[in-house]
Amino acid sequence: MSEQLYRLAAFSTDPTKGNPAGVWIGDALPDNKTMQSIAAEVGYSETAFIAPASGEIRTIRYYSPLVEINFCGHATIASAVMLGRLSGIGTYQLDTLVGRVPVKVHSVDGQIQAALTSVEPAHKPITEQLVEEVLALLQWPSDALDLTIPPALAYGGVWHLILAVNSQYRLSQLDYDFEKLKSWMSREGVTTLQLIFRESDGLFHSRNPFPVGGVVEDPATGAAAAALGGYLRDAKLMDIPGKFLIKQGETMGRVSLLQVEVPEQGGVIVAGTAVEII
Repeated sequence: MSEQLYRLAAFSTDPTKGNPAGVWIGDALPDNKTMQSIAAEVGYSETAFIAPASGEIRTIRYYSPLVEINFCGHATIASAVMLGRLSGIGTYQLDTLVGRVPVKVHSVDGQIQAALTSVEPAHKPITEQLVEEVLALLQWPSDALDLTIPPALAYGGVWHLILAVNSQYRLSQLDYDFEKLKSWMSREGVTTLQLIFRESDGLFHSRNPFPVGGVVEDPATGAAAAALGGYLRDAKLMDIPGKFLIKQGETMGRVSLLQVEVPEQGGVIVAGTAVEII
């Protein structure tokens, strides 16, 4: 069987920045145990597995070092950029566990870029008690929040807890008990925390703890970006249609740039570049 494993940094043109992802491409997917083993060995927050290696529609699966994840945005962008290099620009149809995700691949000034359109986003409120619990786990006071963006659970393929803070300094102060937050997130069905500071309508700064995947912090989270865009639209917290940029991974030294486009309805578009890690 033909198969190849690639390593790329998503949402960056610098292999030392962005969010690293493994991209496995082959004729047929390995069994679950093998995929989990490969993802653990690669050690990135996610490794994507794609099969078949060619064709109009391809199956994609995502594994963190600890568990399978239903959807991962940065690994999708990395995968699409790699498919663009191997098979050419165009639109790739990827069948995920949460539905069909089209990814448009094109070239700008010699740089391959990809733009995914998420499945239909959703959001739901979160109780004050749960907000207080997670704030205690993050060691943040309640007055740290920016309530112009109320706390909410948001979905863009997987569920994220969105917490907006009122200063970039507060966002820089992130220290939590890994196992306790992991337990809380597993109990509530949350994949990452989408911790954000809105610098302006067009620019957000973000940090994403990901202990359920065995990762302290994710330097770029495309699924959370899609969830945020859907939440801001459906809660009428932004002008629609609209665009904004998310800067993530800044405190980790792995700056990532996620371009988010929010249409009047349907899936949210998350775009960026990826570069191979040699």
